Amino acid sequence: MQETAAGVRTATTPHLQRVLSLWDLIYYGIILTSPIAAVPLFGEAQVLSHGHAVSTLLLSMVAMSVTAISFGRMANIYPSAGSVYTYISRGLNPHLGFIVGWAMFLEYLFQPIQNALYAALAIQRMLPRVPFAMLAAAAVGLITIMTAQGIKFTARTNEILLGFMVLVTAVFIVQAFRYIVLHERWSGLISMQPIYNPATFNLRALAAGTSLAALVFIGFDGVSLLAEEVKNPRRNVLLASVLVVVFTGLFSGFQVYLAQRVWPDYTTLQNPETAFMDVARMASGALLFAAYGIMLLVSSIACGLAGHVGAARLLYSMGRDDVLPKKIFGYLSPKSSNPIYNVWIVGVLAYIGAVTIPWERSAEVVTFGALLAFMGVNLSAMRHFWFSAEAVGRRNFFVDAVVPGFGFVFCAALLISLQPWTKYAGLVWLVVGIVYAAFKTRGFRLRPKLFDFSES
Repeated sequence: MQETAAGVRTATTPHLQRVLSLWDLIYYGIILTSPIAAVPLFGEAQVLSHGHAVSTLLLSMVAMSVTAISFGRMANIYPSAGSVYTYISRGLNPHLGFIVGWAMFLEYLFQPIQNALYAALAIQRMLPRVPFAMLAAAAVGLITIMTAQGIKFTARTNEILLGFMVLVTAVFIVQAFRYIVLHERWSGLISMQPIYNPATFNLRALAAGTSLAALVFIGFDGVSLLAEEVKNPRRNVLLASVLVVVFTGLFSGFQVYLAQRVWPDYTTLQNPETAFMDVARMASGALLFAAYGIMLLVSSIACGLAGHVGAARLLYSMGRDDVLPKKIFGYLSPKSSNPIYNVWIVGVLAYIGAVTIPWERSAEVVTFGALLAFMGVNLSAMRHFWFSAEAVGRRNFFVDAVVPGFGFVFCAALLISLQPWTKYAGLVWLVVGIVYAAFKTRGFRLRPKLFDFSES
């Protein structure tokens, strides 16, 4: 309470408190990226890169670290829940922001598809006789029903889930060390083959694998959403973003390095989508195989739930703002205040996607949207800190031009290196968005309706 000159006490205006430390941000970012993010991608990255999965992770880490610097700097300028979307809409152009928001919409929609698909694949490895369509229906149905009921309980299970992941990962690391030493002695722990194998090295294959590996780092940008609640945000948001990316890259690279030493020949992987489970079985037997299956299943359902909620809320935001038909997409259930129509729409789309789209393609579609957004962030940072009138007299060529320019070019190279099917699908989606934007703005003459990402 505050006291006025007349002696009347009035309530203090509510506002966000700067209470989060650097370590709070780092912990939050690690949860978002997940300590086992590389596990589902291991087999596909091995196949795409011709046995250079570790190299793909390290290269992606470089690109994402540079982009993290741009995120951290832009978060100080626009501390908004819209994150990348806000940076582009305000820093570059609202029409361009609309198109990037449209691409992010595709990313949001494919997250529940990707995770439901992987959950079904993990179950199928343990129950191979059950038809995949039934497993996909069970995974999507469970995620959809949980989303329809509300997700408050998920916040309390995050730390438990993270602890379970860390425990299983620690067991794998110990058992992998034991397996390698028993079969190849101590010298087997050190090898350049996972990083560079001249017998299989191919630059185009490495680029394709690196594009997929970028999926491991998606989520680090969530750190920038807390810019208004951080102590010393100018330092901590930027530092936390970079440290989360570096930790994710090195820890994921370490896990994949050990997996490659346990199973060096990528051509013998019979099930690339769930190859890490086979590596775990080779390193420690059936018990660790089952543990990884359970961990991947639980992780996929949890991530799928988060993606499902995000997609449903994003549809609601677009419906509420009349970007999409308001009666359907802007509807909230009177009982649960939940966008229930959107929840079931996303569930139907997720099931159709799970039974028709291979997992690696769904993962690359998510990567397409993320890389396009990351390019926009780097471009926004370069425009604000190097080309804008406010930057005159304070510019630093390396920090303000080279760093975001390098991030933009690297992310563009990764985008171009995606598989042709993914690029065609992404381009078609962008064309639809451009046509839709032209229609809604009467040939780009009106300011577009902007997506409200604060609800997602």
